[in-house]
Amino acid sequence: MTHSYRAAATQGLADIGAALRNGHITLTLGWQEIATRYRRSKIGPFWLTINRGVLIAALSLVFGSLFGLDRETFIPYLAIGLILWGYISATLGEGCTAFIDAGETILQVRMPLATHIATVVYRNILILAHNLIIIPLVFLVFLRPVGPEALLAVPGLILLTLNLTWVVVILAVTCARFRDVTEIIANILQVTFYLTPILWTVELLQRRVDVALLNFNPFYHWITVVRAPLMGEPTQALNWLIPAGMAALGWLFAIVFFGRYRNRIAYWL
Repeated sequence: MTHSYRAAATQGLADIGAALRNGHITLTLGWQEIATRYRRSKIGPFWLTINRGVLIAALSLVFGSLFGLDRETFIPYLAIGLILWGYISATLGEGCTAFIDAGETILQVRMPLATHIATVVYRNILILAHNLIIIPLVFLVFLRPVGPEALLAVPGLILLTLNLTWVVVILAVTCARFRDVTEIIANILQVTFYLTPILWTVELLQRRVDVALLNFNPFYHWITVVRAPLMGEPTQALNWLIPAGMAALGWLFAIVFFGRYRNRIAYWL
């Protein structure tokens, strides 16, 4: 049994390593898909930024008034949360169909399967980069200062991406075999959006239920390690330990899982 796990891990690592060595393919495919999506558009991918900005403005007006919150604090809080959630939900949603969408390529072109997973993640990183432009604009409008602690958002974003990537590895393989899982994940993400402090703040939760419930929500920690430093708010050790622990254990499992089933993916497509 131990030998089979070791062999699966070796195969998984070999495929991922080959994809990393051929990273130029990932960069080309990721950018090409976005360019194709917005072909002949004058604004191009910045339509994503405009759409996200309109959504932030509308929800800020509704929920800011509904909760009676300070606009100078709530709107930047909401903007960062919505941008990060868009990154999370899009990456996981597209990750479910990473192998399915690339089915023809997988059956006709010999390349590491991990390349298709990396393409999904890279494409959404590009979209995130466009949407991140909104954050300094919001901070500028409300004259919100940014301290040196904001630099912690960088390792926070790296932790978030590492966690998203291993989850996508598992989802891509699982959904290639069981297509209904894609719809299940979409429903879970829809419900989780309302259970995660994005539209509402942790302070509002503290008035109604035990805030300890948040510790069982990994999305809360993934978002907090990026948003809290940008907002100049303190983070708890648990906010960092949980994403770090999930990244370490998740990647160990994902590598073995991917290595064990990667040879069957072509038959499932």
